[in-house]
Amino acid sequence: MTTYRTVSIDGLDIFYREAGSRDNPTILLLHGFPTSSHMFRNLIPALADKFHLVAPDYPGYGNSSMPTINEFDYTFDRLAQIVEKFISAIALKKYSLYVMDYGAPIGYRIAAKYPERVQSLIVQNGNAYEEGLREFWEPIKAYWQERSPENAEKLKYLVSLEATKWQYTNGVRNLEAISPDTWTIDQHFLDRPGNGEIQLALLYSYGTNPPLYPQWQEYFRQHQPPTLIVWGKNDYIFPADGAYPYQRDLKDVEFHLLDTGHFALEEDGDAIADHIAQFLASRLQPVSV
Repeated sequence: MTTYRTVSIDGLDIFYREAGSRDNPTILLLHGFPTSSHMFRNLIPALADKFHLVAPDYPGYGNSSMPTINEFDYTFDRLAQIVEKFISAIALKKYSLYVMDYGAPIGYRIAAKYPERVQSLIVQNGNAYEEGLREFWEPIKAYWQERSPENAEKLKYLVSLEATKWQYTNGVRNLEAISPDTWTIDQHFLDRPGNGEIQLALLYSYGTNPPLYPQWQEYFRQHQPPTLIVWGKNDYIFPADGAYPYQRDLKDVEFHLLDTGHFALEEDGDAIADHIAQFLASRLQPVSV
C-alpha cells in the first residue's frame, strides 16, 4: 500500500509518497519538471514488494508547500538542502537514488556530499554532462547570460498547457498509451498564482548546474556507484547525447535506451520496473538480520 504523508522541513510542509518495508533496500525517487511525485505513482506499487520507496514533492511542486519567490529561495542549492533535511527527517540511512530531469542536479548535489549513503544510481533522462544540453536549452542559456524581461518572456511558454502536454507526448510510440491525467494534473499546479515566477527562478538557477558537472563526474569516478540508465531516447529536452557519457566515468553501468520520450515511465514503466528489480537484486547485498 502506498501511503501519502507530510513532514515539516524548515517550516514547509513536504509531501511524500512511501511504500514497502523499511527492512528492504530504499529507493529515493526524485522527480522532474513540471511534475511531482505523481510521476512515480505506478512505479512505486510495482516495486513495493521488494523495496522501500520514498518520493517527495519539492517546494513549489505537487502537494508540498508553495511559498512565493519572496518567501523562499528557489534555487537548486536550496531544493537540495530541503531534500537533504527530508532524508534526515524520515531517517533514511542508505538508499539508491532515482534521478530524473530536475531530480538529477538535486540528487547529485546530495550524492557528492554524502557518497557513503548512496548504494546505486538509477538515471532516467537526468543530465550531468555538457553533451546533454542541446537545442532545447539555447533560449534558457541566453537567460542565464542575461536575466532580462525579454529573455524571460521567451521562456514563459514552458508553463503553458501546450508545453506540458508536449513534454508527455513528444517522442512517444503510441499517443493513446499516455493518460491525459498526467499533463492535466501538472498543469493544475503550474497554474497556481505565483507558480510561473517560481519556474522562471528555477530555470535561471539551472545555470548553476553545468559548472558542477566536473564535481559530479569526479564523484562518479571516485566512488563508482553501480548505475542503471533507463533513458527515453526520443527526449528533445534531455536527448540520449547526455546518457552515453556516463559510461566514460562509471565502470558498472547497465545501459538501456528506450524508444520513448521525456517521461519514459508513462510508456515503459513496466520495463523500467523490471530493469530496476533485476539490477538492484544483483548489486545490493541482502540486508543482514
